[in-house]
Amino acid sequence: MTTAIIDYGSGNLRSVAKAFERATSDVGVGGDVVVTDKAEQVAAADRIVLPGVGAFADCRAGLFAVPGMTDALEAAVIKNGRPFLGICVGMQLLAKVGFEHGEHTGLGWVDGEVVELTPGDLKVPHMGWNNLTIRAPDHPVLAGINTGDHAYFVHSFELRCANDRDVLATTEYGDTLVAAAGHDNVFGTQFHPEKSQAIGLRLIANFLQWKP
Repeated sequence: MTTAIIDYGSGNLRSVAKAFERATSDVGVGGDVVVTDKAEQVAAADRIVLPGVGAFADCRAGLFAVPGMTDALEAAVIKNGRPFLGICVGMQLLAKVGFEHGEHTGLGWVDGEVVELTPGDLKVPHMGWNNLTIRAPDHPVLAGINTGDHAYFVHSFELRCANDRDVLATTEYGDTLVAAAGHDNVFGTQFHPEKSQAIGLRLIANFLQWKP
């Protein structure tokens, strides 16, 4: 089994790769973890991870600039049903549109939009540990992760889903925010699993064993 972590110039690639390598060892799932900017490697991978740090517009531009990458993603994830994990802006890119630094189309795999956080008197960006509320306790990627568990967030924009069924977990920060979203073989987290210690490693291990 090969897990491809996409390198498109945005993301904590080293931290994400190390977390996946550790989880792979912990759960005894064989195979390789590769960080790649090659569309053909992503197309051939058994599992695909899209990290993301920074602004929606910059991440979107970087991803779409990699030759053949969006076509490879569409074929592997949407056509062939490979398990996919988007992290932070990698999750936001699943949306139809994002409004950070202008209006920009996303991958369109989740019906929703990415808009600026408006948490009242609380600081932006939302940075630090927050409780999760698990909305889909039977989802295999959330196995063993419970309401009240903590995860680490860093973001100034949020994904708002048009369909409530796509919301898999939430958190509270001046309002109820999407913490995890997706459907079918697509899963995304607004928080950073690679920075969320035991909970994050559990989620990554679940993803490595997920058979949607």
